[in-house]
Amino acid sequence: MSRLASVFNRPGHVALMPYVTVGYPSLEATLEVVPLLASNGCDIVELGIPFSDPLADGITIQQASFKALERGVTPQICLEIAGQLRKKVDIPLVFMTYFNPVFSYGLEKFVNACHKSGVDGLIIPDLPPEEGLELEALTQKQGIDLIYLLAPTSTPERIRLVAKRSRGFIYLVSLTGVTGARASLPSDLEAFVTRVRQVAKQPLCVGFGISTPEQAKRVAGSSDGVIVGSRLIQLMETEGNFLAPVSHFIKGLRHALDELPEEKL
Repeated sequence: MSRLASVFNRPGHVALMPYVTVGYPSLEATLEVVPLLASNGCDIVELGIPFSDPLADGITIQQASFKALERGVTPQICLEIAGQLRKKVDIPLVFMTYFNPVFSYGLEKFVNACHKSGVDGLIIPDLPPEEGLELEALTQKQGIDLIYLLAPTSTPERIRLVAKRSRGFIYLVSLTGVTGARASLPSDLEAFVTRVRQVAKQPLCVGFGISTPEQAKRVAGSSDGVIVGSRLIQLMETEGNFLAPVSHFIKGLRHALDELPEEKL
């Protein structure tokens, strides 16, 4: 059983998946924060490879990506950091990137490097399943899960296609638009999750806009995993030691997910 599959093989357990931009606010910070996240109840960590045109990301992650690029963070450095993190943590590590950096690196070369670094999955928001066959074949050969996304606007045909092709889990975008902490989530979020679950057998993880324990608990009521990014990045901008506020935030999310009612469990 793969590391990703083992996360979702625990009855009643909702996965907590934080996102961090590799190299923001520094490479040292990335190497510090990921073990902290793992030790505070996170099940998977999403590592963002900085890119100059992150179309799915809101202003917080855009700025983090831009600053990491300014400091010279490249896909090669991200692979090296992932390799170092693999020696520190046992939980799955998933790269979130865009197709251009992967294509520029070389598809097979990149996938092989991911395997060597201990990366368990890839999320590429701008790669539709219609264009993903080559990368699917390469990732499957190396035991890496290629994870596709669905949005509330996805058609029944697209849902069926992603349900057929996504591996590891399906990333459900909670709302139309880009990432970013928000005061509230869409009222029809649960209906969207239900619509996908009627078709898909994979675990369903929800991201975009989740920034509080209350929001995380609501999302966990209908999904198998909760993805949190922008709020965590904001906390890492804290002057001085960011580890304490990050730890407090993550513990609050984990506590909220573990307090789900009996019927969810």
